[in-house]
Amino acid sequence: MTDFQRIERPRIAVTRRLLPAIEARMAELFDCSFNDDDHAMTRDELIAIMQGCDILVPTVTDTINAELIAAAPASLKMIANFGAGVNHIDLAAAKARGILVTNTPGVFTDDTADLTMALILNVPRRLGEGHRLMRSGEWKGWAPAGMLGHRVGGKTLGIVGFGRIGEAVAVRARAFGMNILYNKRHRLPASVEAELGVTFEPDLDRLIAKSDIVTLHCPLTADTDRLMNRARIGMMKSDAYLINSSRGELVDEDALIEALTRGKIAGAGLDVYTHEPAIDARFLSIPNVVLLPHFGSATFEGREASGERVIANIRIFADGHRPPDQVLEGWA
Repeated sequence: MTDFQRIERPRIAVTRRLLPAIEARMAELFDCSFNDDDHAMTRDELIAIMQGCDILVPTVTDTINAELIAAAPASLKMIANFGAGVNHIDLAAAKARGILVTNTPGVFTDDTADLTMALILNVPRRLGEGHRLMRSGEWKGWAPAGMLGHRVGGKTLGIVGFGRIGEAVAVRARAFGMNILYNKRHRLPASVEAELGVTFEPDLDRLIAKSDIVTLHCPLTADTDRLMNRARIGMMKSDAYLINSSRGELVDEDALIEALTRGKIAGAGLDVYTHEPAIDARFLSIPNVVLLPHFGSATFEGREASGERVIANIRIFADGHRPPDQVLEGWA
């Protein structure tokens, strides 16, 4: 027994350029509209591209809010998101219109964890500063007290949000000899904690105060917006570091910039920002912050796998069945 009406050859609108092999496969299977120059579409462009289509394939750069969903044509039955995070989609508005939403969970776990671990190593060891020094031609040679940073072995890593990515970061950090605290809504079984070598800290403020490095891996929700606010950044040790490869809105950037410039914390590593692609210009002059262009998931393997999951979700839906990666309202 099927859950949905079968769509013989669905009409889909893809908002950004995907890998050529993925777009070629989509074109074989579906009636496709692609974004040829790969620009981030405006609201009016998104409304225009949805007209007459059955399925919209957006990415994190598209704001699919209630207003845009209200403007969607009656033909739109599915939003097949490219990526795991869905904070840019109004799930309640989609549900009210009878539009099913899917995502691509798990495909970027290792990629994002690798990038996070790179920042955990990069920032305390001042690799970004060292790279800039070499590029400037001002390096004077080795010195006993030159470019000193901190080793990560033996340090305490506080992981805020312990889903797939948080766990993958813990596995990597343990290999570097770090002590790992984690915070999430529900504690893991003791056997899982022992296997991962992690310790549960139910009080987020205590975790922040105890940690030498704090790394964020929770979704953006009303509860986590500005999770690292001025007060919590103020709880960090003066020689501690903040890493964010999740969502820029988790951090109060004004408070972080103040803490960095006044030496209240030792440094930060950021792959995401509040107003992407705009970056607060003040970050650019702070030496102890590493800035990356939101490419935690930027591997050929991950982007191909995500595209394949989008295709699979669409095909199963078009065949009249419930797709495996349906996102429910209130997902976190």
